[in-house]
This record gives sequence, C-alpha cells and structure tokens, in this order.
Amino acid sequence: MTDILDTAQRQDNPTITGIAPENRVQHLTGLDATIACSQRIVPSPSVDATSSTPSDSTPADSIPPTDGTPADSTPVTAHAANTNTNANADTNNINNTNHLNRREKQWILYDVGNSAFVLLSTAVIPIYANSLLKSAGESNIVSTWGYMQTIASLIIALLMPILGSIADVQGMKIKFFIGFFGTGVLACCAMALPLGWVAFLAVCMLATIGLNGSLTFYDSMLIDTTTNDRMDQVSSHGYGWGYVGSTIPFIACIALIFAGPSAFGWSTAACTRASFVITALWWTAFTIPLISSYRQTHYRETADHMRDAVRGTFAELGHTFREISHNKPLWMFMIAFFFYIDAVNTVISMSTSYGTQLGIDSTQLVLALLVTQFVAFPCAIAYGRLARRFGCKPMIMAAVIAYLGIVCFAAFFLRSATEFWILAILVGMFQGGIQALSRSYYGKIIPKSHANEYYGFYDIFGKTASILGTFIVAATTSATGNASLGVLSIGVLLAVALVFLVLQRDPAAASETAA
Repeated sequence: MTDILDTAQRQDNPTITGIAPENRVQHLTGLDATIACSQRIVPSPSVDATSSTPSDSTPADSIPPTDGTPADSTPVTAHAANTNTNANADTNNINNTNHLNRREKQWILYDVGNSAFVLLSTAVIPIYANSLLKSAGESNIVSTWGYMQTIASLIIALLMPILGSIADVQGMKIKFFIGFFGTGVLACCAMALPLGWVAFLAVCMLATIGLNGSLTFYDSMLIDTTTNDRMDQVSSHGYGWGYVGSTIPFIACIALIFAGPSAFGWSTAACTRASFVITALWWTAFTIPLISSYRQTHYRETADHMRDAVRGTFAELGHTFREISHNKPLWMFMIAFFFYIDAVNTVISMSTSYGTQLGIDSTQLVLALLVTQFVAFPCAIAYGRLARRFGCKPMIMAAVIAYLGIVCFAAFFLRSATEFWILAILVGMFQGGIQALSRSYYGKIIPKSHANEYYGFYDIFGKTASILGTFIVAATTSATGNASLGVLSIGVLLAVALVFLVLQRDPAAASETAA
C-alpha cells in the first residue's frame, strides 16, 4: 500500500517526478534525516499551549504559535536535536508540494486498516445481526441496532476526555491507542463465534468501543505527523485511501459469503463469521507501520511527571473546559460539529438497517455501499485540494448543505434499490470530505500540547451527537412504526449546524490565506 501511495503521489506531482534519480535519492535521504531528528517541544509553564509547534524558519528559543492564535510574548523553551541545513531545506520543499512523506503515509495506513471494520459494520454486520434477531423471533433491527450504537457511543464519550488528558503525557498516547486497537481487533475475532443475538451485539459493541477509542488517539496523532498547512491534505488522503483500501478485504469477504457455501461446503452464516476474522487480520496488518514509527512530539508533561499528571487530570479537564468556553470561535465550531456530525454518523451507522427495514435485497445493499467506497476515494482527496483553494470551513459548510439534500432524499424518495444506489453515491461524494476536514480544521485551532485532551472533548461532541442521532431515529421508528420520519429528523440537526457555522468567525482563515 505504501508503494501505491508513492506511485500515486509521483504521478500527481511533476516537481518530485522531475527530479533526476540520483538527486531524488539525496532528496528523500534528507527527508529521512529530518524525520529522524524530529523536535521535542516542551513549553514553559508560563506560555500558552498553542505555542508548542515551531515553524521551519523560527529559532528554537522564540517560537510563535502556528494555529492562528495571537503570539505569546514569552519565549518557549525547546529541546531539539541538531538538524543540518540541507535536511531542513528538503523538508521545506516537501511541505510545499503534494508529496506525502514517510510518517504521513504510515499514519494514513491506519485509516486503510480500520476502515475495513467500518465498512463491514455498515454493510455486513447489521444484516447478520438481523438474521440472528429473526431466528429469535425479533423483527425491528433499526431500533435494536440503534440502541446498541447509542450505548457504545455513550461509553466512549464518557471515557475519552479523562483518558485523553492522561494521554497528553509524553509516551502515553501510543499506549492508549494500542489498548483500544487491541480490544477492537480481539472483539472483531470473537464475533466469529456462534453466538446468540444478545451476546453477538454485546461483543459487537465492544469492538465498536475499541475502534472509536483508537480513532480518538489516532486523530490527535495528526498534529504530531504533519504541519498545519498540510493537515487538510493528509487527513483527506487518510479518508480517501481508507475508503478504497477497505474494499479489498470487503470484496474478499463478500466473495466468501456468496461463494463459500458451494466452494467449501460451509453455511452462509459460517462464511459470514469467517469474514470477521479476515477483517481483523487486515486491520492489524495496516496498524503495525503506525505503531512502529509514531513519536509523540507534543505533550503537556514529560514521562517522569506521570504521577503528577494523573493526579491533576480532573483539574486539567476543568481548565480545558474553561479555555474552550472562553474561545468563542472554538466552541461555536464544536456546537456546529455536534449537530452536523450527528447526521453524518447516523447516516453511516443506520443506512443498511434502514434499507433492510424497507425490504431492499441485502445483495443490492452491499453492492451499493461498495460503490460508495469507490466514489468516496477521489472525492475525499479532491475535498482536501479544494480546501487549500477555498478554505477548510467553506468546504465543510458546502458538505453540510449537501447532507441536507441527502437526508431529504432518503426520507421522501428512498423506497427501492435504485434509490438506495443513488443515496450511496451521494453519500460517497461528501462523507469523506466532511469527516476529513473536520478532523484537520479542529487540529488547526486547538493547542498542540493538549491535543489529546481537546480531541477528547471533540469526541464527546462527536459521540454524544451519535447518541442523539441514533436514539432519535430508533425512538421515532419505535413510536411511529415509520423509519422515514426518524430519518427526516436529522435535517433539523443539519440546519442548526449550518446556522452556527455561518455565525462563527474562522480563526484558521488567516493562516490558510497566508499558506
């Protein structure tokens, strides 16, 4: 996959492709030297946390913030390894091109790995869970699946700010990431056991918690992996390659489910359970590069102050909450994010169960969602490029407006497989873009040394929104017997989000214009 990324980048970047072979080796060697000598920045106690990331041309003893906030007059104490001039020049050259460096590619590969489970959870797992429910005499997959997703999201929303604060200590972020990733993979394997519907949904919920927990720490790794001006591009590539990469194990799983009974003499249920193991192996394989290469360059405490940091976790949470409440552009974006990501996550998690409730054939559902992945790949990368031209926030607003149309289409016109295919293509056009730009935009406007803590609050808003969205759809469907009414309620949330985005002052606009 790294080779594929290399090829795609060279084809898209004539500047890099045009370098003579002998110079290209020197160019990439200089980049490796720079990566090996990455800086460890420790802000002094009196300095605002936003001043923890130096620009390429700023001396280490006086480092201004790079996230668009006003510069603090107090200098930052930086402990950095020596780097040679040629290596820095090479890094600057890379930063001004579309070429992805090694650390960015290794970060992107985790999107390729975990997206396989996300796709399986969207297309296959709800259908399998529905078969278990029917065999037990239950029938309403929409409300049952919705309640399971709600509980998983609530647990993540409660855990992440506390664990995120501790993870801002040097070296802790990767440990928490591995813990949640390992939980998700093991639970994904356990889903292959012949379980009843209650036990299966419980294990599935554990896998969902592992996935979403790892994603919180993974998202915050973005600020350690690249620079502010490249966040939109790298985040968009993550979602884009995640979409197309996840189709490889998914196609293998679908082939096994449909051809396995005749080829191996297994039941369809056994083939479906085997697909869970295939997905877990894929997830693991594409996580190893990130685990082996990641270095936490932004943190609020060094490892030798771990005990003090843990004791001060709740005090730090209170301080962070006050900082957010005093930062109007930040909290307005977080409220807008709360409402619009609710719609995005609900559409993702409920689409297959909604189609099943309408009686659409499971084969049509799976194939349509597979098309979504292929559509989402170029669209997510295109969104990153458009954000560099028009700005990150305007592109987020464009996606919110598009989702308003998508929700109305699903509520009023989705009745057959043809409409579901149209819905799948429309979602693919905007889903990756809005997720990727939300992740990168947030990374630009928060203090880098408290990234995990702030991403913990980001996760509260994202997962609590998921609780609200899935609960509204499930409760409305249960009360009225009409799933379309539950889907329609999402449009109100998108409208509220759009109002907050219009009213918010964009703190990243100045830095994007300068870039």
